[in-house]
Amino acid sequence: MANIKYLIGRIIRMDYKNLIRIINRIQKKTGKSKISIFRDMKDCAVKYGAGYSDYDLFEMYRLNDLQRDTYITRGRNNELIKKYNDPSYDHLFRNKVEFNTLFKDYIKRDFIDVNHSSKEDVCKFMKKHPIFMAKPIIGTCGKGIEKIDIKDYAHLDEIYAYLTKDGMNYELEEVIEQDLQVAKIYPDSINTVRIVTIVEDGISHVICAYFRIGNGKYVDNFNSGGMVAPVNELTGEVMDLAIDKKKNLYEKHPLTHESIKGFMFPNWSQALKLVEKASLVVPQMRYIGWDVCFSKKGPILVEGNEYPGHDIYQLPEHTHDKIGIWPKFSRVFKK
Repeated sequence: MANIKYLIGRIIRMDYKNLIRIINRIQKKTGKSKISIFRDMKDCAVKYGAGYSDYDLFEMYRLNDLQRDTYITRGRNNELIKKYNDPSYDHLFRNKVEFNTLFKDYIKRDFIDVNHSSKEDVCKFMKKHPIFMAKPIIGTCGKGIEKIDIKDYAHLDEIYAYLTKDGMNYELEEVIEQDLQVAKIYPDSINTVRIVTIVEDGISHVICAYFRIGNGKYVDNFNSGGMVAPVNELTGEVMDLAIDKKKNLYEKHPLTHESIKGFMFPNWSQALKLVEKASLVVPQMRYIGWDVCFSKKGPILVEGNEYPGHDIYQLPEHTHDKIGIWPKFSRVFKK
């Protein structure tokens, strides 16, 4: 029933031009008829809650039914969010100030809300942290985040005017000092690990983990030019090559030439304990993707995502056995 509801919703909201473009591309790859591809897409939507983007991204046209059933699709992800997360508490994760206030013992850094603080206090923050991160209070995918050095401005008044112009709503954060081993891979962004947890019967379960690496920008987000690579959630070892959104694969970082596959995160057990404790702070939100930084202070939270993505965990380049991560989710579901 859930998959049928998902299918109906997708039909109503579907971008038909993009659908046709994807079908044409798959037809050129496989030689299959466009009608058969469309029918197969429809079957995957009904059976597995897979939208046409899932069908394309996960290359479901190359998978049999048993393999397809191992993937967490958009439809399945949406159902998990409905089951485990109360939307009236979403703001605690979407609003960076609210999140940092609630999880202050887990983020371990200074921050300030520009629009709800005095100019004097904001200037004091900038004097204390002459290089800082400015983040839109509501935002995703690393968009709008800036690294500001007060030396690049004539005076603090100029920075304050910039941060408050045109109704902008920033929070400022102390720059995280990254663990030297992680920073060697790429020093210009905080390279985080996305660790996904589900809480069932008051017990926190770590589902999977993924290394997110910057590449030419101050952010590590996959949708903002970054790269991703799967991490063994039990050991903290990077298990495969990194990949970017253009599907370029990297054995070594293209800018630093440091190896990615085989990297072992320091203090991995501490990182697991961190997210397991954090996942119990808001009992109404039981399915979260945590972005964890390995800092000089040990593992700390950068943010929590109340709508964990599902796509980067199952890219064909990383699923060599053509098995997705749905079984990892299924094993913790209440029987």
